[in-house]
Amino acid sequence: MKKLYRAASGAVIASVCAGAPALAQEAAPTVETIIVTAQKREQNLQDVPIVVNVVSGQQLQDAGVRDVKDLQVLTPGLSVTSSTGGAQTSIRIRGVGTIGDNPGLESSVGTVIDGVYRARSGVAFGDLGELERIEVLKGPQGTVFGKNTSAGVINVITKAPEFDFSAQGELTYGNHDARGASVSVTGPISDTLAARVYAARRVRDGFYDVKNGAGPSSQGDNDDQDVTTVRAQLLWLPSDPLQFRFLADYTKRDEHCCLDVTTSVGATGAIIDALATDAGLGRPADPFSRLAYANRESNQSIEDWGVSLQADWDLSKDVTLTSITAWRNWDNRQANDIDFSSADIWYRPDDGRTFSKFEVFSQELRLAGASGPLDWMIGGYYSDEQLDSSAFTPFGVSYETYFSLLLSGGTNPTAVSALTGLPAGTNYIPGQGSYDRFDHSSTGWALFTNNTWHVTEALEVTFGLRYTDDTKKVFSLYRNTAPGNACAAALVRPIPAAARTALCAPGADPAFNNVDTRQKRTEDRLGGTVKASYRFSPELMTYVSYASSHKSGGFNLDRARFGPGQINPDTSFPAETVESYEAGFKSNLAGNSVLLNAAVFDQTFKHFQLNTYTGISFVVASVPKVTSKGVDLDLVYRTPFEGLTVTGGVTYAVTQYGNFTPTAGIGPRLPTSRLSYAPLWSASWSTAYDRPLGGGMKLRASLSGRYTSAYNTGSNLDPMKRQKPLTLWNGRVGVGPESERWTVELWAQNLTNEDYYQVVVDQPLQSGTFAAFLGAPRTVGATLRAKF
Repeated sequence: MKKLYRAASGAVIASVCAGAPALAQEAAPTVETIIVTAQKREQNLQDVPIVVNVVSGQQLQDAGVRDVKDLQVLTPGLSVTSSTGGAQTSIRIRGVGTIGDNPGLESSVGTVIDGVYRARSGVAFGDLGELERIEVLKGPQGTVFGKNTSAGVINVITKAPEFDFSAQGELTYGNHDARGASVSVTGPISDTLAARVYAARRVRDGFYDVKNGAGPSSQGDNDDQDVTTVRAQLLWLPSDPLQFRFLADYTKRDEHCCLDVTTSVGATGAIIDALATDAGLGRPADPFSRLAYANRESNQSIEDWGVSLQADWDLSKDVTLTSITAWRNWDNRQANDIDFSSADIWYRPDDGRTFSKFEVFSQELRLAGASGPLDWMIGGYYSDEQLDSSAFTPFGVSYETYFSLLLSGGTNPTAVSALTGLPAGTNYIPGQGSYDRFDHSSTGWALFTNNTWHVTEALEVTFGLRYTDDTKKVFSLYRNTAPGNACAAALVRPIPAAARTALCAPGADPAFNNVDTRQKRTEDRLGGTVKASYRFSPELMTYVSYASSHKSGGFNLDRARFGPGQINPDTSFPAETVESYEAGFKSNLAGNSVLLNAAVFDQTFKHFQLNTYTGISFVVASVPKVTSKGVDLDLVYRTPFEGLTVTGGVTYAVTQYGNFTPTAGIGPRLPTSRLSYAPLWSASWSTAYDRPLGGGMKLRASLSGRYTSAYNTGSNLDPMKRQKPLTLWNGRVGVGPESERWTVELWAQNLTNEDYYQVVVDQPLQSGTFAAFLGAPRTVGATLRAKF
């Protein structure tokens, strides 16, 4: 593996950097027309008055992109992070997004795959298969794509079936014993029916070593990979004006994920160490040695499957009716050592009682056409989402002792009993704890229109409206599987308030004994957009735009209180709204060899939904105002050097909270500060180089990367959660025949082995101790591709 590592890293750098490519002797190369569906009709990217980053299937392959998380290396201003599992994924654009750990909150960045909206960011996290392209639309997109796209949209378009037979396969091996295989076949079944099938299997050892203390877990590593994906499509063309595209997919993940590593140990660290048979938390000089501590298992098992049918019927040469019907099912079952130490304090067992499950039906109808100078579209949308969420969080055998030592300064292991008057060992019964279930439903419908008026050959005006009506209901069942003995006693005995608060964490509060609540909220919203574009010449288009959109309100699916012993039955929060102004240009320069686009933006969000983990529970707060102002710049350059293409982009964004008085759940550092994951600068770039080698062979090399300036990873903006400026590189070099019958590639992700944090958190129950979920280390390997 060391030889593979040296070969992959060295070859990637040498192939891109060694020797200048020859100047093209023929006509200067030009940028091909880039077709997008950002307004749900096929258009030239340079005609669309929206900031859109388009990444082709070849670029995605070159950069090693297999899922939405990998995409950020090719898209400036995009951030994708995960914490305790793949389901806990957060997506942000221009610094705006929603922390994905709480299923009650929907995303500010919508993910749409082949026309079907995915219910949460984590639900969209998986192997995307064979890709045609990905479009990242920045800014509010609610008029066309609907609610929960207030910050933008990731629009994924997979490859459709073809009537020419072809097949391809891939074998991959890399460090951490990474192994992968995929196969795809497409071709005709009859003159009117074509199919495409894709299947992949990927496994890898964990990035972390794990110390288990006294167990019972014996897992020696963590953050591994075990993914199986199958995707199948049928394309039926029964007649010239009518086509049907049926899609089905299934993904199974069965992994050990995810633990954090300690970055800074507070006063509670000594107590954890005393309760563990090993170092407890560990105090590594370098957290990037990736040594984690957990005495309980951390597992995730995700099943994701769905079907959809898209029908396109050309009613005339100018009018098309489109229908997209979809059903999706997503099931995530998890187990976690949620104190992230080898002391047995707090956990969620792998017994099937901690899970989230989505069942979603959606139907979209669109009628689009052209009438004289007007391109018009009207449509309707309906969705029915059922979310079942459950969490069982029992006390470990050391929970009571931990709090006794905490409250006594480490001197009295029975201090809790001294405060409550209960016998030692009965205050918090091991194996018992909170067991909460949520039956959450959401139904909604919308009517929308989006139209472009070609006022003159140069001037276009686009105007659209969308009316949305949503109803959400939640039936919450709060249970404690054993009485909250310690907290019940603390509430009636004359003990210090600080001790009462410590003994009465939400998961131990008897106020939640056998409590059922029902809540319902309805909301209707009218949003829209107006855009004006003017083409000064075939090479230059300018535009201005206004858009308003929203992200639905909802319910916090966690325990909410006014204080110890005082349940708050109202866990609702209002909708988040946004108004956005943009002005930009799109240009083709230097004989169409350079595509240069830029825009300035000014976005104002009201009632911004802030989801914060306090170390014991999630709190959702509504921040009055957030603004995001800045500039986007994108470039595609077909250089005069034969076979060399450069793409890149830069986003400068000042995304910050307004000036307000913090309330419960909002930290004092937030007013006028930048949001978490909101760097001032972010940039991405990629180069691709194709070169004939003679004898019918060719070389293809690529180098891609991204840069972000410093930002804070914590929703409370604690300085201990800061990520320094970061630069990541990915590279790939391949050799094979010009026919591409086979290709051998060496590749590296995070080529320079940059150490960085995904998320820095307050370690649960451990005041003053911080830990991090780390970004992936350098991975290297080799891939063999074959085409038939």
